[in-house]
Amino acid sequence: MKKGILAVIVLVVLAVILGGWYVSTNNTLVDMKGQATKQWANVESSYQRRSDLIGNLVKTVQGAADFERETLTDVIEARAKATSTTIDANNITAEQLAEFQQAQTGLSSALSRLLVTVERYPELKANQNFLELQSQLEGTENRINVERNRFNDLAGDYNIKINQIPTNIIASIANFDAIALFSSKPGAEDAPEVNFDFE
Repeated sequence: MKKGILAVIVLVVLAVILGGWYVSTNNTLVDMKGQATKQWANVESSYQRRSDLIGNLVKTVQGAADFERETLTDVIEARAKATSTTIDANNITAEQLAEFQQAQTGLSSALSRLLVTVERYPELKANQNFLELQSQLEGTENRINVERNRFNDLAGDYNIKINQIPTNIIASIANFDAIALFSSKPGAEDAPEVNFDFE
């Protein structure tokens, strides 16, 4: 009889320990995923700020009557595509992130062409509103990079945690999936080729 009671007590204690471990580990993973998800919102906020600034920049540039309409149209269309590409923050997959990055890269490319074209318009280069917007845009690009790096740090820590033993057992049971990370564009590891031959 005493052995039966002892066995029940041991089983209850073991169940309490395992239950406590499960709850504690689950809560840690929820917190880590929540931090990464919150940081993703900061990434999106930075991209939204860039989009807003680009809208104001386009309006300023449109004031130059003889400015190339095709260049402006490219920026407007790229901006529309970039803002329509969204990601479910609770389920960030590599495919979604690649699509998001592609849309943002398209916008960056169109914006670069716009800023290069502006060089041919001295009245725009002297426009204080344009210069202020351009400066804010540069600062926002830096902010985007910082926010993406913070997201990668948090999501990377979470991804490591869900793969560590014994946490991976609970991660598997509770369906904690890995979060995709930002990566560089293909070819970004190659130094750009500079050609000063103008012939």
